[in-house]
Amino acid sequence: MLGLLKMIHIDISYIHRISPYLGFFKKLRDYLYTCRCPYCGDSQKQKNKTRGYFYRKGEQMNFFCHNCGKSTTAGKVVETVDSEIYKEYVKERFIGTTETEYKFDAPKFKKKDPKLKDLIPINKLSTDHPALQVLVNRQIPKEHYDKFFLCHKFCAWAEISSNQDHPRLVIPFYDEDEKVFAAQGRAFGKEQPKYLTVKFDDKPKIFGLERIDWSKKVYIVEGPIDSLFLPNALAVAGADFMYLPFEKEDIIVVLDNEPRSKEIVDRMTRLAENNYSLVIWPDTISQKDINDMTLAGVRDIQKIIDDNIFTGLELRMKLAAWKQI
Repeated sequence: MLGLLKMIHIDISYIHRISPYLGFFKKLRDYLYTCRCPYCGDSQKQKNKTRGYFYRKGEQMNFFCHNCGKSTTAGKVVETVDSEIYKEYVKERFIGTTETEYKFDAPKFKKKDPKLKDLIPINKLSTDHPALQVLVNRQIPKEHYDKFFLCHKFCAWAEISSNQDHPRLVIPFYDEDEKVFAAQGRAFGKEQPKYLTVKFDDKPKIFGLERIDWSKKVYIVEGPIDSLFLPNALAVAGADFMYLPFEKEDIIVVLDNEPRSKEIVDRMTRLAENNYSLVIWPDTISQKDINDMTLAGVRDIQKIIDDNIFTGLELRMKLAAWKQI
């Protein structure tokens, strides 16, 4: 049986082999490629538009088109584009398997990244521990507790020079391979600054990459905690929205509800001018962010977001009215 990474790399190598037949093919980042869809021909109005995507899911590369909705494996795309190359792909990809072989999904256990070995999982703490109480008091869904850790001396662990060190709640940032490349330390006392973020690798500070399904709508919010209240959501955690490694047509930007904040308004204006899709919070919502809305008992936050997504001229008109609130 071929190793997991070897199978994925075979998929990628054959994606590259057929790339000359895929219009405007380009790599966006590791395990994510875009091109014009070979099934529908993509946008007929904009010939350089690319709505087809190859992305990693589990042990293989998949394909999804945001124009026609076609969803399939990378192997099936290879077969569609060039049947002779596909024969080579089958021999290489499935060598050592037989038609009568029965496959069962083995239990999946998330391995603890070496960078986290000295940290204490939050769900191992006593129920009255102040770090765990942060999650309880913020009403973080319990299924996300395994994403948090306790670090008794965060600055020492993160190799940050500091005269004072304190325990912090740690939120690791994983890449698509579930490797930790950054971490955010949140104070659960009155220590300042409230948040400290450290990077172990030179990547944009984006939280949630390991759990995103790129064949579905992707929401991007500001803070990691807010992202845990939405399905298929990322958080930028200080990264510049304008330089994210994603196609703008496939993401919905959900900024905090601060119409009187010049920084937020300026950011939204720049995003609107660059044709991003944004959420404009209705004036019935007074809370600053999704977590605050949850704590205030606001219901159907997901529906409120989906009902208030705007782009283009309509977005600019809505934004002009919103910032006057």
